[in-house]
Amino acid sequence: VQLVESGGGLVQAGGSLRLSCAASGSTFTISAMGWYRQAPGKQRELVATITSGSGSTNYSDSVKGRFTISRDNAKNMMYLQMNSLKPEDTAVYYCNAERKVYYSDSGWAQYDYWGQGTQVTVSS
Repeated sequence: VQLVESGGGLVQAGGSLRLSCAASGSTFTISAMGWYRQAPGKQRELVATITSGSGSTNYSDSVKGRFTISRDNAKNMMYLQMNSLKPEDTAVYYCNAERKVYYSDSGWAQYDYWGQGTQVTVSS
């Protein structure tokens, strides 16, 4: 599975951005996808996730109500609509895909894939 993010940039506080993640390869085995971010000097943190089947979503408290994750399975795309951006949202945003494969001799195995990241900078 290969992931490529796009849509980052510089925006003023209160503005909006839409990130996109294009998935290719064995996408039919992806069970969930998500967005993570890493600010300078901080650990990578979860932003939002979405499952492949039901499309159930999960958000971190810091973005709930401002960000919306979505995906277009037919196009193998995932999106993150970010509204009411704050300077503390400044970070490199990474696309993640979780893939589960069943092996007859050892059962389920999980693999995680990451994109190269896209910079989001929110000025005050």
